[in-house]
Amino acid sequence: MRVLLVTPPMTQLNTPYPATAYLTGFLRQRRELAGEIEVDQADAAIELFLRLFSRSGLERVAAALGRPRKSAPDSVLHFAEHADRYLETIDPVVRFLQGRDPSLALRIVGRAYLPEGPRFAAIHASEAGDAHAASADDALDDSPGDDPLAWAFGALGSADRAKHLASLYIDDLADVVREGIDPEFELARYGERLAASAPSFAPLREALEGEPSVVDQLLDELAADLVARHRPDLIGLTVPFPGNLYGALRIARAAKAIAPATHVALGGGYVNTELRSLADPGIFDFVDSISLDDGEAPLLALLAHLRDPQAPLLRTFVRREGVVQLATDPTRHDIPQRETGTPTYAGLPLDRYVSLFEMLNPMHRLWSDGRWNKLTIAHGCYWKQCAFCDVSLDYIARYERTPADRLVDRIEALVAETGQSGFHFVDEAAPPAGLAALADRLVERGVAISWWGNIRFEKAFTSELAERLARSGCVAVSGGLEVASDRLLALMKKGVTVEQVARVTRAFSDAGIMVHAYLMYGFPTQTAQETIDSLERVRQLFAEGCIQSAFWHRFTATAHSPIGRSPEQYGIELVPPPPSASPLFARNDLAFVDPTGCDHDFYAEGLRTALYNFMHGMGLEEDVRSWFVGERGRGQRRGRGLPATSVDPELIRRALETE
Repeated sequence: MRVLLVTPPMTQLNTPYPATAYLTGFLRQRRELAGEIEVDQADAAIELFLRLFSRSGLERVAAALGRPRKSAPDSVLHFAEHADRYLETIDPVVRFLQGRDPSLALRIVGRAYLPEGPRFAAIHASEAGDAHAASADDALDDSPGDDPLAWAFGALGSADRAKHLASLYIDDLADVVREGIDPEFELARYGERLAASAPSFAPLREALEGEPSVVDQLLDELAADLVARHRPDLIGLTVPFPGNLYGALRIARAAKAIAPATHVALGGGYVNTELRSLADPGIFDFVDSISLDDGEAPLLALLAHLRDPQAPLLRTFVRREGVVQLATDPTRHDIPQRETGTPTYAGLPLDRYVSLFEMLNPMHRLWSDGRWNKLTIAHGCYWKQCAFCDVSLDYIARYERTPADRLVDRIEALVAETGQSGFHFVDEAAPPAGLAALADRLVERGVAISWWGNIRFEKAFTSELAERLARSGCVAVSGGLEVASDRLLALMKKGVTVEQVARVTRAFSDAGIMVHAYLMYGFPTQTAQETIDSLERVRQLFAEGCIQSAFWHRFTATAHSPIGRSPEQYGIELVPPPPSASPLFARNDLAFVDPTGCDHDFYAEGLRTALYNFMHGMGLEEDVRSWFVGERGRGQRRGRGLPATSVDPELIRRALETE
């Protein structure tokens, strides 16, 4: 039996999403399957990108656009005006971003090689002396000097500067595709709007069966090539995010048209969170089965079922007589973490991934730039209490650590296979004891790697442990500071305080480890005063050198979190979904009413702009209200009408002096 595991578009472009690598490694290492199956994997996300962002791909885009009207979006008009230059430069730029033509950096930084479209507006505005024309997302507010990128890259740094400019060039082209060709396309997602918490499958069906765009055509051709090359009996499609579902179904549709007998299975994070209440049978016009939670055991059960239809399935949706049913075998259990084996990237084009450097944010650069091998230290979360998290689901609730020596064995195997010594540990929250054991084994066995991952800023991370982690190769950590309010941190059962976070993050920073903080606004019952105070605490954390990178997220209530399951405990009321004539498809994000009545949307841009400036050492002495403009600020960036912060201006400094 031939098995093909596929990552559909779109995901990260700099490194493979790890699901297929985990499952491929697991299946190839199962002795009972030896000689019975052949397993291959493919990354349709990077393949689609390379087909679209090429001379031949852009020629198809240009033909589809034709001669645009004067009212067309700026990105489309600019592309039409400079189409010849884009066709001449696209292949060399992609090679440069793949690391295959580094000398091109010198031409790119000369600023005469690339056609510079709307995404370069912040740089152009700064060159013209309008420093405040850039938004926080453009990342150039208050840049000094004649060279608007000098503060970011210095007098040297040509390679990094060129990578940033080349990334803006790619973003311009992505805007052309989205605004002129296919409104569902984005570099990191594809058709997300159609899939995210979609109560009905009908919009997805309409898009899949409608007139195909250039992107659709390329993906259909790619799917046909995969089927012809691998001739699979089973295609497994991983759908980690809503922005992968449309691409997955597009691949499934094209594969079924060529080889109707091929079994198409769906799984992944999106399925686990959004399709647990699946009742709409329409999706089974495109796929044959949909499995929940960890994929190893359900995949083994599916393989057995395909060989013998009497063999039971495990946690797998199927359509029987037109009705969705969840087939499961109560006698089967998940594969222990220690037995899942070593992931393998064999078959994936590791030399063809592209490194983008779009945002001048240290942690965003780690995510999007460079190749990282992905591993987990433990399954699930050892804390599993946060009120906003899916703590009721298996991927959080079932905690199991990998023994440190076995983990180092896997690390050594991946370094030998890929030639890359960078690792991203993709745990929900890496346990302090597990990290300590890993660090000690890496040092004892002389294994030199660079690694980073997500943690909780808990007191177990002492200065001594931070230094041990740094010696083992830790270069960065990320963690949730969330609302930066002790009242709200307690309400969400985060298990930390702001002062504790200050001491832990400073310990990491002092050890030379970059710290990124996840921040949240709009949490239930959060007031305007608490929002201003949260920003003040964040300002102090940057000023005291505790954190170097951060990002604000708007809070969303989800169906499987304690907030979604017991909203009354958090002072909110869920908004009932509108009545629908069709069976339920996806359910995750929940609308709610917060009686506090705070207008959180008002604060969004100011929070992002302040944070951007803090990350680059600017505005740290300003009143935090000054970042907010609009009706309350009367357009003067003075924050009029907003409450003054009630936070002690020495709060973080004093916390750092207290053990």
